[in-house]
Parts: sequence; C-alpha cells; structure tokens
Amino acid sequence: MRIKTVRIDIRDMKSTLDNFVRTAQTVERGEKVKKTTGVYFTSLEAFRKVLTAQRMNLLRLIREEKPASLHELARLARRNIKNVSDDVRYLAQVGLVRLLEKMRSMEG
Repeated sequence: MRIKTVRIDIRDMKSTLDNFVRTAQTVERGEKVKKTTGVYFTSLEAFRKVLTAQRMNLLRLIREEKPASLHELARLARRNIKNVSDDVRYLAQVGLVRLLEKMRSMEG
C-alpha cells in the first residue's frame, strides 16, 4: 500500500459539468490543459460515506506505520483482515491509496 497526496474537494454536479465544458472548449481551441487530479465528491454526505472513521484510521495507520501487508495493517487497526481488505480496496477504487502487486497477491 502506498498513500499519495490527493486533493479532496466537494463540488456540486453543475460545477463539475461546467468545469468539464470549459476543459473541452480549451482542448478544442488547441490550448494545453493543466492536469489536475483529485477525488471529488458531490456532497458532504457522499464524502462522509467514503471517509468513515475506520477508513480514516486506516489511512492514518498506512501513513504513520507504513505496514508491509494487509495482515499487518489489520493487526495495527485491531480489525478483521477481511474488513480491512474490503476497506483498502474501496479506498483504492476512489483513488486514495494504491495497492502494490505484492499486496494484491497477499490478499488471495
């Protein structure tokens, strides 16, 4: 597992679509578009559903303790390995952590 620095933002759907249109217009004009990456939520409620207290704790443990495996992370978190694995996979899906191949092979 590796944590990367990620910009997290809350944007309503209209702002997101407006930004998409502006980017498309810039590309059509042949201008370069500054690449921005991040994780965006449409509401505070959506943010809270993804970043639960337990998932935030996993992110903290990954950053501070740098566990070498999901088993070690589960031990540090004092949680069941399956639940930790599910949460880490979810965090990877939304772009907050990246699973290394070594970790993926250890899951199965």
